[in-house]
Amino acid sequence: MAESKKGDVASRAKQRFRELQKRNEDDEEEVGIRDFSSLPLKADHAQRPLWVCPDGAVFLEASSSLYAAAYDFLVAVAEPVARPEHVHQYKLTPHSLYAAVAVGITPASICDVLDKLSKVKLPEDVKKYILQCTKNFGRAKLVLRDNRHHVESGDAAALRELLAHRPIRNCRDELPEDGDRFEVGTAQQEIQANRAYLDIDIDGDSSEEEEKVSENINALRTYSFRLKQGTAQDVKKYASQDLDFPLAEEYDFRRDPSTATLPIDLRPSTKIRNYQEKSLSKMFGNGRARSGIIVLPCGAGKTLTAIVAASTVKRSVLVLCTNATAVSQWKAQFALWTTLPASRVSLFTAEVKEDLHPECGVLITTYHMVTFSGKRSVRGEELIKQVREREWGLMLLDEVHVVPAQMFRKVLSSCNAHCKLGLTATLVREDDLITDLNFLIGPKLYEANWMDLTHAGHLANVQCVEVWCPMTAAFYREYLRHGGAGLGNKESGIVVSGAGRTRRLLYVLNPTKFRACEYLVHFHEKRGDKVIVFSDDVFALLAYARALERPAIYGATKESERQAVLGSFRFNPLVNTVCLSKVGDVAIDLPEANVIVQVSSHFGSRRQEAQRLGRILRPKASAEGGGFNAFFYTLVSTDTTEMFYSTKRQQYLVDQGYTFKVVTDLPQPTLSALASEQDEIDLLNQVLNADALKEEAEEEKALAKAAKDDIAPRRTQVSLASMAGGDGVRYLEYGSTDAPKQKPKRHKLFRGRK
Repeated sequence: MAESKKGDVASRAKQRFRELQKRNEDDEEEVGIRDFSSLPLKADHAQRPLWVCPDGAVFLEASSSLYAAAYDFLVAVAEPVARPEHVHQYKLTPHSLYAAVAVGITPASICDVLDKLSKVKLPEDVKKYILQCTKNFGRAKLVLRDNRHHVESGDAAALRELLAHRPIRNCRDELPEDGDRFEVGTAQQEIQANRAYLDIDIDGDSSEEEEKVSENINALRTYSFRLKQGTAQDVKKYASQDLDFPLAEEYDFRRDPSTATLPIDLRPSTKIRNYQEKSLSKMFGNGRARSGIIVLPCGAGKTLTAIVAASTVKRSVLVLCTNATAVSQWKAQFALWTTLPASRVSLFTAEVKEDLHPECGVLITTYHMVTFSGKRSVRGEELIKQVREREWGLMLLDEVHVVPAQMFRKVLSSCNAHCKLGLTATLVREDDLITDLNFLIGPKLYEANWMDLTHAGHLANVQCVEVWCPMTAAFYREYLRHGGAGLGNKESGIVVSGAGRTRRLLYVLNPTKFRACEYLVHFHEKRGDKVIVFSDDVFALLAYARALERPAIYGATKESERQAVLGSFRFNPLVNTVCLSKVGDVAIDLPEANVIVQVSSHFGSRRQEAQRLGRILRPKASAEGGGFNAFFYTLVSTDTTEMFYSTKRQQYLVDQGYTFKVVTDLPQPTLSALASEQDEIDLLNQVLNADALKEEAEEEKALAKAAKDDIAPRRTQVSLASMAGGDGVRYLEYGSTDAPKQKPKRHKLFRGRK
């Protein structure tokens, strides 16, 4: 009965909190603001950097002297909503609170520090929500130690509560004499860097509760029980779904003598930045390896962060990438930053299939190669069998946001990994699949602030510009005539028809946009800049490449040609512009590029906008006067649906603190390909007669080619002549050399047949 009352109280608190959130969202829609003016301010509110609102929203003043400490705490306990220049907005969610408790921050300390930093008293609804939401978070962990899974907790009562559930009790590997006894041990305390929030002091403000929290964190005694082989995932499922008792996964790699050690160390010249060190402290804060996700901007060194994690664990590493280009880049990065022998690194792609090191090594492959369910070549079958049978100490998942949750389940079920680390720059999708990652991989361990890294010089200072390009009369007439049918977004499942494709091509190939693109390319090439022209539409991409006389890379481009073009772009001073389709959105490393001209995009995809900006975020030499040293142009045809999509796409970058400058009067030079009105009419005819659907289908087919190329054995029907070397050779036989047209003699029985 007591447990039932507790459950009712928890459900009522959560329901009350949801009602407050809904009411404030409705108020915001009606009046455009949130009104919390009735909340009384503390006497010394000017010294405190936070506003904690009753609906769970938290606002941080970036000008406060306590900004750095408050930011480190907030990014650990709340989800960032918007981080413009002066005031940042965060939101408390179950996922963010789970992530906080997973890295050792107790629910009591979350409430205490929020109240200490807030200008107003911490609302009771928020406090109840935090305590009830995290009632079971962090109370127990699933620890891999001595190659066996254990359920571990600092509270023996938590283990008894779990064992009261029959399916979990059946998974316990116990001796008859064990009874209710548990293994007693010690665990390393959380490092001081992850407990810095306890040292925040405002005018000597401290409390007995804080000291109590500190004592609880410093407690080293642990209780645990061992699980039967192969039951760890079942126990995790039972605890989460049946008891609302999530178990964080940890790998005690220092106590895993059964797994071979990887001879990997960082080179003496390798240096990591403070934010990379901070993100790794969340992963290894208590001396074990936590599974989770690290979010760093493009160009901020996600690869190096993962390599440092691999050199810390020193066990076999499985690296999963999105394509073969990324596989090559990861191999180069391991060689650049570590002393790992080349013989220990293996590649497994459609074109390269290398043997795994017999004892311990690093395997770099793609998601498709691991999850492919069709028939493989004999060589591929041998390697995938080795991958599935090996125990991997660490699994690194690059660009975790781009792969649907269903494929992640295939990867996780195919490979035995003790610890999983996901890497991404944009933990957003236009569908709802992104939330599945919290339980498939682990909580978000760390997320960096883009603007802070820019101010520190770790990222390029980018000027974002939206160029408005009016539609010409002929193109706009056809745009209106084709109507708005068929526009949509592939990620959201909206089908795009042929009429919609034509309408889209009309505003992408707008002659005004053509001329604006040419002006920007020539202007920045004269400055010595390296320019990338992005277009999702392959038909439009090739049209721009022909008009600008610049090389283009898209899905159907051969890998050898692709590498040749990228190599020339990097090192040849005469090749300063390259045109890319959506294949350049991720996993193409072009640190020399500092200008992007975007003429076509994937509707309203915020993730794609951030990924493309990331192509030019690598640190650059400072501009004169400390100005911008990178430029991001988006060309938009006015009075079209492209303006709506452009605004939606920019929202993620605006939330990160970027501002977009609108330009309406860009010079319009005479483009050689559109020198006359007749040239514009010819271009319009090409657009109207283009098989846009076919072009798009070919691009998608080429992008999916990596999933099928050389995985299944190829069977080609050939003739016996071809096998004998006589392919293409034809013989004619004549009755005599001097009468080539004479018919051969036939037997009298067959003379009547034709």
